[in-house]
Amino acid sequence: MFGFNRTVRQGKTVAFEYLRIVDEGDNVIVLIASPSGQETAQFRMREQTEREIVFENPLHDFPQRISYRLDDGGNLLGRIEGKIDGAERIVNFPMLKISCDGDDNAASQSSIF
Repeated sequence: MFGFNRTVRQGKTVAFEYLRIVDEGDNVIVLIASPSGQETAQFRMREQTEREIVFENPLHDFPQRISYRLDDGGNLLGRIEGKIDGAERIVNFPMLKISCDGDDNAASQSSIF
């Protein structure tokens, strides 16, 4: 799987990230994150259920854990977790499912909170 995320402020992209989930075989699934201005990092899948997948890299600066959870409404919650200077930090990224059928009204809905 391939994903892309960008942060926009005042109409300009200020950060971006490419994400890939790769099956490396032998039940090893890896999330590869390539954020703007930083080195690429890999996170191994640690657990997977029907509605959630969790990746970890305890040696990474921040985050050390990345998860995605599907809620009952079909929306996805991305979450990054870890420690910065010994303090636990959690950042949630709620995502809304929107239509991609070319309808300008549907495409203009925001999925950023």
